[in-house]
Amino acid sequence: MNAEEKNNLKKEITELIIEVLKITHVTAAEVPSNAPLFGQDNPLGLDSIDAIEIILAVQQKYNVRIADQNLARVILESIDTIADFLEKELDNVEK
Repeated sequence: MNAEEKNNLKKEITELIIEVLKITHVTAAEVPSNAPLFGQDNPLGLDSIDAIEIILAVQQKYNVRIADQNLARVILESIDTIADFLEKELDNVEK
């Protein structure tokens, strides 16, 4: 995956999160891909219930599995970490 494809993936993930969680106070362009998705510095105002919805949406859209709770915490740190996970998973599918 080249840099442009990765940036497009990050934008797509951000838009997916905003759509699934019905977030209206920010746009995808306003969410830094390296910003924490949870905690005080989180621009989206997400909580643990949102994490479950994000996992389900990502699994469904990209046909991947996130079964391990500890792994899910790492993956959901930011848009960047979700994109990194998906890049690896999607590369494995293509091989």
